[in-house]
Amino acid sequence: MIPASLNVLLYGEKIGAITYLGGDRSIFSFEESYIDNPSRPTLGLSFKSDGGELITDFSPTQTQLLPWFSNLLPEGPLRSYLAEQTGVKPVREYSLIAALGKDLPGAVQIVSSEEKVQVEKENVSDQSEAIPHNALKFSLAGVQLKFSALAKQKGGLTIPTQGIGGNWIVKLPSLRFEGLSQNEFSMMTLARLVGMDIPDFKLIPLSEIEGLPRGIEHIAEDAFAIRRFDRAKDGSLVHMEDFAQVYGVYPERKYERASAKSIATVLWIETGEKGVREFIKRLIFNTLIGNADMHLKNWSLLYPDRIHATLSPGYDFVSTIPYITDDSAALTYARTKKMAKLDKDELSYLASKSHIPEKLVIEEAMQTVETFLHVWNNNKKDLPLSRKLSEVIDNHLKSLALLNMK
Repeated sequence: MIPASLNVLLYGEKIGAITYLGGDRSIFSFEESYIDNPSRPTLGLSFKSDGGELITDFSPTQTQLLPWFSNLLPEGPLRSYLAEQTGVKPVREYSLIAALGKDLPGAVQIVSSEEKVQVEKENVSDQSEAIPHNALKFSLAGVQLKFSALAKQKGGLTIPTQGIGGNWIVKLPSLRFEGLSQNEFSMMTLARLVGMDIPDFKLIPLSEIEGLPRGIEHIAEDAFAIRRFDRAKDGSLVHMEDFAQVYGVYPERKYERASAKSIATVLWIETGEKGVREFIKRLIFNTLIGNADMHLKNWSLLYPDRIHATLSPGYDFVSTIPYITDDSAALTYARTKKMAKLDKDELSYLASKSHIPEKLVIEEAMQTVETFLHVWNNNKKDLPLSRKLSEVIDNHLKSLALLNMK
């Protein structure tokens, strides 16, 4: 049995519903009260028409939810793990979001209606699709095994098991990529020193984390913990959406269907000069450190006043080149993906096509390069990085046209 419909709450108020249609099909609809509210809080930019009106007509979807809601769910191994814990199939997004919907990114919660319906026999797995009453609610989107966690009063972190939204995200060490937690800690430290908007973060020994999944306690490396920027200090929810949601792109296409140029265009319209300057700073920084994984889900918007967008703090800054020898960015800059080819001409083209003043983009880029080189040379020896990783970044820097930009 599964819920006949799921209530979509924004800041605790019902604004719509996802209704089960049978045959693994579902459809989203807005509440009339939300549609008629002239000062309604923003759910997402993809629900706005080109003229700024609210889009209210949606087609049913099969197995997957609408892209905006699909992007609230975790990906990869984390999805598989959570689906196993909650007793649903990873591909069946209606059932999965019904199980995980109380602790989602941003100010959205998706909760079951009281009425239940029988799942058709041909769609039932060998495992029960009923939603457990105390299902784990570690539903933050992402591939690496990570959980919403609460900071303990005396230090350490506790992973919640009752669907309580945490104020930190704990990312467990990678079995595949050695030193990944230390890598992210170092890159985020550098980003903060360069002057970017970065949340609080820290490395934490696994021994200080309670409630870990069984089988990982033997890992010697620390976990990486970062404070959630979609949770205010008083625990209230701050709404957010990533750029896969903005563009209506399913998570599996997060490396497609957009570019740095198109993100810059949205930011110029929605956030103005402040957001664009921060975006250029991050774009240049992640090129300098060799981060080939800044896909659409690693850029997000916040809605601090519930209506207007701002660029969220930075997250997921990792130097990927020590693990994957690829000098291509996750997204096309404007005409090229090659990090080595990002130069003044490419940035000028990006500015022109995004209708952003060229002077703003070039000045911010040049200042970021200068500041980064100073910060990197003065701090790399004090960071928890292996000599090999530092050497890889040093060699990468020598290949970049950015360092010759005048």
